[in-house]
Amino acid sequence: MDLHMDDIDEQIVPPVSEKEEEFRPYFPEKIDEEGVITKSGLKKKLVKIGDGWDAPELGDEITVNYKATVVGGEQFAASADGEPLIVFVGKDSILKGCTEGIITMRKGELSIFTVPPELTQGIQLQYPDIPKDATLQLEVELLSWLKVVDVCEDGGVLKKILSRSEVFERAEKKDEVTVKYEVKLEDGTVVAKSPEEGVEFLVNEGHLCPAIAKAVVTMRKEEKAILLVEPEYAFGNVGRPAQDGFPAIPPNAVVHITLELLSFKLLEYITEDMLVIKKITTPGVGFEKPNSGTTAQIRYIAKLADGMIFDKKGHDEEDLLEFKVDEEEIIEGLDMAVATMKRGEFAIVIINPEYGYGSSETKTKFAVVPPNSILYYEVEMVGFTKVTESWDMEAAQKLEYAAKRKEEGNIYFKAGKYKRASLRYDMAAKYVEFESTFDEGQKKVGHFFKVSCHLNNASCKLKLKEFREAASLCTKVLKLEPSNIKALFRRAQAYMETIDLDLAELDLKKAHEIDPDNREVTTQLLRLKNLRSFHDKKDAALYANMMKKL
Repeated sequence: MDLHMDDIDEQIVPPVSEKEEEFRPYFPEKIDEEGVITKSGLKKKLVKIGDGWDAPELGDEITVNYKATVVGGEQFAASADGEPLIVFVGKDSILKGCTEGIITMRKGELSIFTVPPELTQGIQLQYPDIPKDATLQLEVELLSWLKVVDVCEDGGVLKKILSRSEVFERAEKKDEVTVKYEVKLEDGTVVAKSPEEGVEFLVNEGHLCPAIAKAVVTMRKEEKAILLVEPEYAFGNVGRPAQDGFPAIPPNAVVHITLELLSFKLLEYITEDMLVIKKITTPGVGFEKPNSGTTAQIRYIAKLADGMIFDKKGHDEEDLLEFKVDEEEIIEGLDMAVATMKRGEFAIVIINPEYGYGSSETKTKFAVVPPNSILYYEVEMVGFTKVTESWDMEAAQKLEYAAKRKEEGNIYFKAGKYKRASLRYDMAAKYVEFESTFDEGQKKVGHFFKVSCHLNNASCKLKLKEFREAASLCTKVLKLEPSNIKALFRRAQAYMETIDLDLAELDLKKAHEIDPDNREVTTQLLRLKNLRSFHDKKDAALYANMMKKL
């Protein structure tokens, strides 16, 4: 046979020999139809069609009526009259052989499974009279099932879902949840119960016992479940004394917890120091959020910790509060939180004094806010009009906008507000980043704004101790102007703070070559020399100490 290397293979499916023929399971769809559904020869005959499309999965708790018979022999087991069998899929010794068939069943379905000897090994431990080579026939009616989740993946907390929820979102560890629960011992004794309205707690702080916090992050709003909890996730080897009118929980007790997730609030930490927190009670729509300079319209009610209202806007036919985001027109904490909100979002914003009214007493429309007060704002983002994005601007508009933002940045820098200044410089640079629509004169102006704003931003980052960001900004400048002394000097400062001393030395030496009379560069070279000497001695002492221990 001639083989031609340029011929194409027109076969869609590769040939399979008779011995290697792929097994194709056949699942019956009509009454009295039978099919082989597994490679091991498990057969299924459909007697009654079930409802819906859902089927149980491995580990789920099922409730069934069944009859078990030896083919050619007698019935050896069955569910008692009026007492269906409740088992976990794959774990019952009688039904284990037809596990792969049960997970194909729908609620209310009745099927007959013919189980070959290979799948019945071990059943003889319970029924010694069954021969090892016997083929069994199991008639199974699936009455219902509960979804079971192994919450901790070690069997310590098994969650049986009693009622599902259509809500997509789940609570996270950082969120605040409201739950109802009842805790029982295995004999049915109630040992703990929440109030009817439920209890509210932060998931990462937990409540009552570890199992509740671990299970609640697997639940959706309005979902109800029963938890089967081993002692290590319940009350351990200590138990709990009698309290709140309920009896004591003995050591090493297995408990059953009926748990319902009533609601949850998504938590966002607006500031890194976690002094401004936003609890989302109703998520907003879309993806857009206000950018700096956006005109936003909100309504809010502002309260103190004791619930006293000290301010409100947009209620009782009053106009909404309209303001520009990030322009210091409202208190800093509320300003920062609003910048994270979507249209239609409702949230509770908790603002510590550092981002509120600080240590001074403040008189408002409805009350006096004491010094160092924590503020609670119930806020609705009604709408906002974003600042025009750079790609929607003409070249002249971009330059005008960049100049305005740079000027604002300078004002904030002189006032010591380095974060706000950094944001302004960053925005100014972005509006002149792409020059495709600029003429030659506009390119020169755009170049000036990029260089000056990156350098000013680097100064902000040094003040904020964000040294790697400062070095990165200087690198951007040096790509545009390789001999820019300010960029070399500030990058060297950043490198010295991150102990990248060799890189700092390269930058300072290059700056010194460009301007040998620059006193600041000379001073930094001397500082670098002292810093290197200090670290060399420190490393030497550390090495000597290591050698001594060896």
